[in-house]
Amino acid sequence: MKRILPTLVAVLTTTLLAASVRAERNDDAAEKLGFKLGMQSYTYRAVTTFEVLERCQKFGIKYLEIYPGQKMKPDAQTKVGPAMSDAEIADLLAKAKTCGVKITNFGVSAIPLDELGMKKHFEWAKKLGLEVLVTEITPTAALDKMSQESGIRIALHNHPYSWPADKVLSATKDLSKNCGACADTGHWLRAKKNPVDNLKLLEGRVIASHFKDLDDKMSDVVYGTGVANVKAMMAELKRQGFKGTLVIEYEHGDLAHLDSTIPQCVAAFDKIAAEVAKE
Repeated sequence: MKRILPTLVAVLTTTLLAASVRAERNDDAAEKLGFKLGMQSYTYRAVTTFEVLERCQKFGIKYLEIYPGQKMKPDAQTKVGPAMSDAEIADLLAKAKTCGVKITNFGVSAIPLDELGMKKHFEWAKKLGLEVLVTEITPTAALDKMSQESGIRIALHNHPYSWPADKVLSATKDLSKNCGACADTGHWLRAKKNPVDNLKLLEGRVIASHFKDLDDKMSDVVYGTGVANVKAMMAELKRQGFKGTLVIEYEHGDLAHLDSTIPQCVAAFDKIAAEVAKE
């Protein structure tokens, strides 16, 4: 048995490493455009953040938006969010580095608007190296100031009726360009709004996007197979000079469905981005 165990361990380790190798992608066009394809952890809410990172590695996704309350890893009770200890933050960052993934965004989550609470929230975000806080709170001058000082931008996320484009523009008109929209293109469709038209309305204020294509039943589908006109959305973002994360987020689907569909989304995204880059 003592001789057999090392062999079994070696075989299992090799198998696991082979399974986790990053998928081959040609994302040169997307990256040149400044479109950073990411994943919203909520897509895989049935598993842990560590397992989401492993899937990002496997699918070739380089960026991740984490969401509050997700269990961080299978063998611990830690939940992702501002209550994480420094040791837990280091553990998460080490896992992300191993998987070749940059954690860029956090949300959708409230941000404390009192001075002490806001400061602690941003200190946690800085430790994680976050670039964007996705929220649905109404931004204030103090929040804008903290955003500018930290370099972490504020993106107002639209559920179907929470932050329509005109409301985002009204709320941010006296604030810096650090405050803008996390454009959820799927929720625009669910609110019977045209995504391309809304991106045009938000020109200069699009900070990030929950980038979705939906079918006529308003369910998430592979880019280019639904009603959102993904190519036109990318072309409009290119025209605006948008640089930032466009994250895959599915509202439905079991693990088997997601594991087969998300790689198709990645391939379709790269293909459409290459077409847009040539035009």
